[in-house]
Amino acid sequence: MVDKSITAFVLTEDTDIAQKNIEQLNTYNVVQESYLVFSESNASSSQIYKIIKSKSASSSKLFKEIYEKCKSKYILLLKGNTRIDVSEKLLIKFLNAAEDQNVGIVYSDFYENFESKIIRHPLIDYQYGSIRDDFEFGLLMLIRKESLDDLYKQDDDYRFAGLYSLRLAVSRKFSLLRIPEPLYTTNKFDNRRSGEKQFDYVNPQNRDVQIEMENAATLHLKNIGAYILPILKKVDFGSENFQYQASIIIPVKNRVKTIEDALHSALNQKTGFKFNVIVIDNHSTDGTAETLESFAKKDERIIHIVPERNDLGIGGCWNVGIAHPLCGKFAVQLDSDDLYLNDETLNKIINKFYEEKCAMVIGSYKLTDFNMNEIPPGIINHKEWTDNNGHNNALRINGLGAPRAFYIPIIRKIKFPNVSYGEDYAVALAISREYKIGRIYEPLYLCRRWEGNTDADLSIEKQNEHNYYKDSIRTKEIYARQKLTSLKIRTENN
Repeated sequence: MVDKSITAFVLTEDTDIAQKNIEQLNTYNVVQESYLVFSESNASSSQIYKIIKSKSASSSKLFKEIYEKCKSKYILLLKGNTRIDVSEKLLIKFLNAAEDQNVGIVYSDFYENFESKIIRHPLIDYQYGSIRDDFEFGLLMLIRKESLDDLYKQDDDYRFAGLYSLRLAVSRKFSLLRIPEPLYTTNKFDNRRSGEKQFDYVNPQNRDVQIEMENAATLHLKNIGAYILPILKKVDFGSENFQYQASIIIPVKNRVKTIEDALHSALNQKTGFKFNVIVIDNHSTDGTAETLESFAKKDERIIHIVPERNDLGIGGCWNVGIAHPLCGKFAVQLDSDDLYLNDETLNKIINKFYEEKCAMVIGSYKLTDFNMNEIPPGIINHKEWTDNNGHNNALRINGLGAPRAFYIPIIRKIKFPNVSYGEDYAVALAISREYKIGRIYEPLYLCRRWEGNTDADLSIEKQNEHNYYKDSIRTKEIYARQKLTSLKIRTENN
């Protein structure tokens, strides 16, 4: 490996930590020079190291300046206000991987020091569809300078989306490589449970950030031929006859504590049309089945189904529900531990289908504790969705909202994947590729957060499994959109 291949940039507000990192890096033969990068508001004026001051550690202006300052083949980014133990052997391993496989970015798993314990923090491989802005690379990234040539020419001025735009630009010409070994150690910097982190991106305080991220993602989709114009099909609802106008679909397994509340919420809906409640009981063993049988005897609108198969996820249960001969024209979601906000929810959702002639409707919800007291961040309305670009931005974000409702002839063709995470996201992306999705931004739904939630406190391994699966969904969807876009171009040219 050629000496002085790396220019290091330490992005931190803690100059004491930076000094230790830089002093260590500058002793290595592979490092040409090191820079401290911190905000303009930082009062430090130490001359111990070369300094870059920036208004934001994520601005496009900063990364263009880093590109200019770098006189070596590779850029090393160290991020975060925590000490990172970086050895020269690690850097050589990164460099060898970048050279051998001609990749644009190298990153690796790492260890975290938490409460005097060293815990492995595995990451996941980068896929073609890994375009969500919260993809985790850890605190250390080696970037081939050549891979930023196009980014340097881009005419953008992001304050928050600079690093996101950078790695999207790199991914258009180079692969991104994860080394599946923990190669450095840092202190744990986010101690929240997984259930507390998942709503960060819809926090209204982050709206300016989200707008920039959407702009960067949209530009990326245009560059790779996966951008869909805002000209989407409208649905003709008169083609098929249904005995019921709507079905409330409730997949359930072992929710004896909450299923009664969900059923009362469903049955109390006031409408001018016929509806039923299809409950797919996935072989419950805690008394849920007996509760359902009791309700079904009292109210003929309840259809209690126990699938023949015992290998179904939530998506598979949905497929059983929508295939039922008594399923209505529209299928409306209700999770077994949630409730509709009031008795007008179903009516509002069905009206939205007819108003906008859409294939899917997504509402908004309010986060509550088990006793239905509101908890932060409160109302989740996904206002990042717009009629013009929501179907493209959907590829960037991790969820689209609830409750979700579907026009049956279309969802029967698409079908849900047989999984218990991301099944709704997969079908929403497929629908939005060609059809309009209607949005309701007032809360219609109470989403309970309690210890019984399947995503309340996931291990890092389970979070990685979920994220990897959703990235695979995005990959598949991007290829489908590229094919559709290419077909439209060929049709227009003929």
